[in-house]
Amino acid sequence: MGLKRRSKIDPSFNMSSMTDMMFLLLLFFMIASTMSAPNDLRIKLPQSKSKASTKIVLVKVNIDSEGNYAVAEGNGKATPIAFEELEGYLTNAMARDTSTFVSLHADENIAYKEIVKVLDIANQNKLKIVIATKPESK
Repeated sequence: MGLKRRSKIDPSFNMSSMTDMMFLLLLFFMIASTMSAPNDLRIKLPQSKSKASTKIVLVKVNIDSEGNYAVAEGNGKATPIAFEELEGYLTNAMARDTSTFVSLHADENIAYKEIVKVLDIANQNKLKIVIATKPESK
């Protein structure tokens, strides 16, 4: 007895919907990555009443709440760096232009000894360094 199926199953797969989804995901991630802040490190700066600011900053040294170091030149993205490499990095950066400052962005909950280590490096190499703070909230 020859039984036949009423509907034939098509073994092909339509990729158009999968392609649309991949295109939408690609657009989402491209837009989301450009909207991210250049410094993605979460640093909670201490507050200060001081209004003085420097306009010329060559190198930013970031210390997050876990004690991890990162450096950024100008407005570039911060890249992680080991503390042992920090002195060499700063002296090489300052050799290019001696009229600029190093800006230290340390989390307010970081141990004071971590800040002193960076200040010692600046003092030994005669670097101009400023400590970044945020305005005091009222």
